[in-house]
Amino acid sequence: MSKKVVIVGGHGKVSLRLARLIGPSNDVTSIIRDPAQAGDITAASAKPLVLSVEDSPVEDFARAFRGADVVYFSCGAGGKGGEERTRKVDYEGAVKVFDAIEAVEGPKPRLVLVSAIDVRDLSKVPAHYNDADKAESERIHKLIPAYMQAKYDADKNLVQRTAFKWTILRPGWLTDNPGAGKVSIGKTHLTEGISRDDVAKVLALLLNRPDAHGLALDLVGGETPVEEALDAAIKKGETDWVG
Repeated sequence: MSKKVVIVGGHGKVSLRLARLIGPSNDVTSIIRDPAQAGDITAASAKPLVLSVEDSPVEDFARAFRGADVVYFSCGAGGKGGEERTRKVDYEGAVKVFDAIEAVEGPKPRLVLVSAIDVRDLSKVPAHYNDADKAESERIHKLIPAYMQAKYDADKNLVQRTAFKWTILRPGWLTDNPGAGKVSIGKTHLTEGISRDDVAKVLALLLNRPDAHGLALDLVGGETPVEEALDAAIKKGETDWVG
């Protein structure tokens, strides 16, 4: 059955791929901040809507979300504008979207949030991490500390919310390689990357998986077909959030 979907951060590489996958059979609106991006959104089978997670009020987002079944948040500063803008977009922008969903009158949409692998309380090391994971974790948190902190704070805010259903997808480092169609989901290691094609495929599948509510799922390249890996992770029901 066709769903009404809103993608926040609609012009991102993953978001455009997602729109191409779900747009032909669903009613998809992609939120962008630059009207010049509208043509790309239309070409990806979605409808453009100009709003800014930095500047537009919560009420505008709540209006955009009214009647939606699912909202995707796949938005980030992308390293542009320094640490202050990273905080503004990746944390404050995410919280604005959470608040907007709560402000929707009547049925509230489900949220699928794109975060990042290894976003966690650094005082708590996941039990499945090996020495290579620990070394990679230390490297990443030193390389992009503001980004990892913003994502952590956003995720920590979200996991405490009960007014709407949510799922967090936590991909590893991203590549533009063609999708392999095979992944590893849940309790993964940090040394494997993931194609943006495969991230978009998992996001598309999550559109029809409300049973993933309350889960944070790590995602990297692997050996298991995407649908099979996602189904197994959801049925297992173990979150990868370490808060």
